[in-house]
Amino acid sequence: MENRGRGQKSDLSHGPQTQSVGFKKDRKTSMFQKESYAQILRERLRESIHDVQYVEPPFDDSIADIGKEWKSALSKLKFANSYRMEPLKKFQAHSVETKVQQILKESLKDVKYDDRGLSQLSLQLADQILLAVKEFGYHRYKFIIKVLFIQKTGQAINVASRWIWDVAWDNWVEAKHETESYVALALVFAVYCE
Repeated sequence: MENRGRGQKSDLSHGPQTQSVGFKKDRKTSMFQKESYAQILRERLRESIHDVQYVEPPFDDSIADIGKEWKSALSKLKFANSYRMEPLKKFQAHSVETKVQQILKESLKDVKYDDRGLSQLSLQLADQILLAVKEFGYHRYKFIIKVLFIQKTGQAINVASRWIWDVAWDNWVEAKHETESYVALALVFAVYCE
C-alpha cells in the first residue's frame, strides 16, 4: 500500500478503477404509458393558475398520432379566469337605496338614542345591509357599508368620503332615517373589481 502525501501525484499505471454505485437513478415516466399520462399532464400544468376539468387520453391510435391528439385535447380545455373587464350586471343604485331605506325604517322604528348601545346596533345594521345588498347578485363587486348615528343637538355635520374608482362601474348609495332625537345615515359603496 502506498502512502500518498499532499501534493503527490497518484500512480495511474495500474489501470482504470471502477466503483459500483449502490443506488438506481429514477427515470421520468413516459407519456405513452396509460397510467402516467394524467400525472405528466398535472406536472406540466402545476404552475398554472388555471383549473383543468378533464382531458381524455388518446390511447386508441398509433404512437405517431398521440402527439397531435394530445395537443388538440389541451386546446379544448376550459379555464377558470375569464378576464372580464365589465360586470355582468351593473350596480343599480335606486333598487339598493329602497332596500336600505326599508331596512333602516324597520330596524329603527322603536330605538331611542343611547351613545353606548348604538355602536353595537350600527355594526348589526351594517351586516344586515351587506347581506341584503349581496342578495341582488352583483358579481365581482366589493361593498363597503358605513352606518352613522348623529344626535340632534342643533349642530351641523358634514360627512365626506374619498375614493379612487371607475366612474363607469362604481357607485354609492345613501339612505337616511330621522327621528326627533337622532339621524341614522347608511352609506353603501359598490366598487367593481376586475
